[in-house]
Amino acid sequence: MQQFTVPQFIDVEDKVIGPLSVRQFIIMLADFGLVFAAYKFFDFSLFLFSSIIIVVVGFIFAFIKINGAPFHYFLLNLLQTLKRKNLRVWNKVADFSEDSAPVFKAKEEIRRPSVSSSHLSRLSLVVDTRGYYSGDEDEGSLITREKTIEDLLAKQQ
Repeated sequence: MQQFTVPQFIDVEDKVIGPLSVRQFIIMLADFGLVFAAYKFFDFSLFLFSSIIIVVVGFIFAFIKINGAPFHYFLLNLLQTLKRKNLRVWNKVADFSEDSAPVFKAKEEIRRPSVSSSHLSRLSLVVDTRGYYSGDEDEGSLITREKTIEDLLAKQQ
């Protein structure tokens, strides 16, 4: 059988451009593009203020990881959590539509077949005899539990 190497550290991004991964490089490139656009369109004081904010936000998105995941995943999870309802009630028959509150329908009553005492006694007999007794061939005849166990014990000796 052939030996295969199993890839390890698959969650580590490849460093393509110096110490930067492709994702970090693209974020920083977009960041500096926004700074350049701010330089062209704003006066110096507004450019300085906006460029500081743009560089800080770009740095956070490019380099900060929370629980080992990039910051934009954390931000998406945070927004999804804030969008959800605070109270979660598990109910199989609840109808959750996207824009409205959950509509609770009346639960349908589940009818379970009734188990007769003769069926239970046959099942317990099978369990007690460890499967030697597998049940009667015809449903009409009932063998008492004590008699069958005595017969089985007599056969074993």
